[in-house]
Amino acid sequence: MVTTAKFAETRDVLQNISWQTFKAMLADMGSERNKRLAYDNGIVEIMTPLMPHENSNRLIEGFVLVLCEEFGLEVKSAGSLTMTRDDLEQGGEPDSSYYIQNELLVRNKENFDLNTDPPPDIVLEVEYSRPKIDKLSLYASMGVPEFWRYNGNVLRIYALNSGQYSQSDRSPTFAPVLLTEIPRFIQESKKVGQIAATRAFRTWVRQQISTAGQ
Repeated sequence: MVTTAKFAETRDVLQNISWQTFKAMLADMGSERNKRLAYDNGIVEIMTPLMPHENSNRLIEGFVLVLCEEFGLEVKSAGSLTMTRDDLEQGGEPDSSYYIQNELLVRNKENFDLNTDPPPDIVLEVEYSRPKIDKLSLYASMGVPEFWRYNGNVLRIYALNSGQYSQSDRSPTFAPVLLTEIPRFIQESKKVGQIAATRAFRTWVRQQISTAGQ
């Protein structure tokens, strides 16, 4: 087992693990845990978030909810949804995930099966340290329309086109808003607090939408 550590998270890596063993690990560890697992090509990555990681995740989640409200979009927050595909023998647990375009299809669902249910419309990975599994390839193969990744300084947006991700400074879901500005509000929260930063973000989003509509 190889372990890497950063101040925001730790990542443990297991190699030569079968898909069946990975599924058994998920079952044995249960859902009441803070560790997030990913699997691809015999490699298991176990990420344990620490305070900076979780704080960034929660702030971005709050911003996503503000965006949905300001755009008049319904949303189902699926959190660190366990995403597994038996046909691909791949699995992942993003920091946050959101059903927006497909929200109505899963509104009443308590359990998700990505072998039959659609994947989340947006998944977020906070990555202060380098992941050992290629998350771009992982989520693209699962058909996730948007993949957001935040490294503590920069938020990158990837949109799925013809089975591959292309990077963009705008989200197809929230096109008028330059989401690469989100890290500025994360930093601002450290000075003025989470509520004040979220309030400032809402005002900024409204300005962006208004400008785009002119």
